[in-house]
Amino acid sequence: MAQTPIELYYWPTPNGHKITIMCEEAGIPYTIKPVNIGKGDQFKPEFLAIAPNNRMPAIVDFEGPDGKPISIFESGAILQYLGRKSGKFYPVQERARLDVEQWLFWQMANLGPNCGQAHHFRNYAQEKIPYAIDRYTNEVNRLYGVMDARLKDRPYLAGDYSIADMASYPWVRPYKNQGQDLADFPHLETWYQRMHDRPAVARAVKVGEELRANYNLATDREAQQVLFGQRARR
Repeated sequence: MAQTPIELYYWPTPNGHKITIMCEEAGIPYTIKPVNIGKGDQFKPEFLAIAPNNRMPAIVDFEGPDGKPISIFESGAILQYLGRKSGKFYPVQERARLDVEQWLFWQMANLGPNCGQAHHFRNYAQEKIPYAIDRYTNEVNRLYGVMDARLKDRPYLAGDYSIADMASYPWVRPYKNQGQDLADFPHLETWYQRMHDRPAVARAVKVGEELRANYNLATDREAQQVLFGQRARR
């Protein structure tokens, strides 16, 4: 019996790429539901019903754990769910699973947010603030150093390939925009190339390329107004 495709609410950003990588690697059928974050699609009521933090990605799985549809937001939670559902790239054995989880949570709490801030202040902020640029560029450099040390004696972050690598790779891809040089981190650079060369990863990062064909956040003032400086909506 054919598996019902998961609906992936998506825009081609690092967090969006995490989920397409997992689906491509695990052979999970999915359909893309574009969420144009530069136009404010993330604030539409139908999207907020499944993603109350008004951030993509989110998924709807019509074949949930109890046979009923389930919606999930937050990319880390989605990766864990898909890992359990598919039985791939997320170990069952407790010690191995904890190794994956600590690097997954490290990405969610450290690598992603700080890379995002580096992108913002280096590329998007209309006012160039040297302190902010230095603060986040240096922190990303520190985090790259953490990855480099971790990868010195293993091919992937948790030893075997896992959702932790899928979460981290999309945030390392734009390393130049973060003011980094991978040549300074030889073990990280080797891992990066290893990830880049995986066929499923190559397919995944091309998903939705056409959606960004005419989308340049660095110059799109309308999109910047939608995305930056948000306050609570009542």
